[in-house]
Order: sequence, then structure tokens, then C-alpha cells
Amino acid sequence: MEKMPVKTGIFGGTFNPIHIGHLALANYLCEYGGLDEIWFLVSPQNPFKQNVELLDDKIRLEMVKAAVSGYPRFCASDFEFTLPRPSYTVDTLNRLAEAYPDREFTLIIGADNWAAFDRWKSPKEIIRKHSIIVYPRPGYDIQTGPLPPHVKVVDTPQLEISSTFIRQAISEGRDIRYFLHPEVYRIIAEKKLYNQQ
Repeated sequence: MEKMPVKTGIFGGTFNPIHIGHLALANYLCEYGGLDEIWFLVSPQNPFKQNVELLDDKIRLEMVKAAVSGYPRFCASDFEFTLPRPSYTVDTLNRLAEAYPDREFTLIIGADNWAAFDRWKSPKEIIRKHSIIVYPRPGYDIQTGPLPPHVKVVDTPQLEISSTFIRQAISEGRDIRYFLHPEVYRIIAEKKLYNQQ
């Protein structure tokens, strides 16, 4: 009997820092979205976020590992760290497919990214080769018809929290521990991350 490929969702981001909005979304997609697991792919540099000052790759990866360690269907991945920068999704997905032939990868993106998808590198190639799950974002309507065959829109709960808000709040000295996984909050506090000098 032929073994079914593992359905792996690819949730890419700078995760600067990872917060409960990311985790709740991924949790929902594992339990209701038909995915066996989700890899949180920590991006060294998003081509669309060239002006954002990022924490060191290893620190962001450490926070993601801490956040996902308690749930067996989550995995922190540094796969893009060895790829040329800036990292483009089409190249990452193609390399992942080569490296892990036992997996069927699905790209997870928000409606905001779907609205700008035609500006990505080789969008038609991504759609042709890979499945895509699009989740809602406030202010972005997803045109549900006609969508390409491998693109699925899911109605996930929306927690409107951004990493930008987290960084700003911490720099102002606010205690926002419940917006973060407890271990992520501990790392940020111990290393004094995002504090204004």
C-alpha cells in the first residue's frame, strides 16, 4: 500500500516576534484545515520588508522553537537560513519539495498577501506546483471565484495582533505577556529585546 505524503503547511515569516495570533491561526489550520503539521519557516529577510530592523536570525528562531515546542504538529524551521538572500517563496518551496519528497507542501498566506500575490516572484509557478491556503485579514476581501484549483480560502478566527504592535508596546515598557507564549515572553524579558535605548 502506497504511503500517503505528509500534508505540511508552510507558514513563513520573520516572526519578529512570534505571537499568539500566529499560534492560534496555525493551531486552527492543523485541527480544521486538513494539514498534518505546520512548519514555521523563519525568514532571514522578507523582500517586502527591507526597512524593518530584524533581530538576529538565531534569536527569532529560538523564540519560535520555544513557542511551538509543546504542540507535536508544529515545527520551527531554519530552512531559509541557507538559501540566497533575500529569500523568495518560489525558490524556498522548490527546494523544500526536492529535500522532502515524502511531504506535500501547502503555502499559508493571508488575504493581504494574496491581494499582492501577482507581485511575488513567479506567482504562476507557485500556483502550478503547490497548494495555497488563504486566511482572512481585516480590510481585505478575498475574491472566491474563480480561484485557481490548488488555492483554498479558509474562514479562520481573526486575532488582530501584529508583531509591530508587540515591539512598540514592549519599547514603551508595557506588560503585554498575554499576547505572547510564556516562553517567548521570558526570552524577550531576559534578553531585554525590543527595548528602546
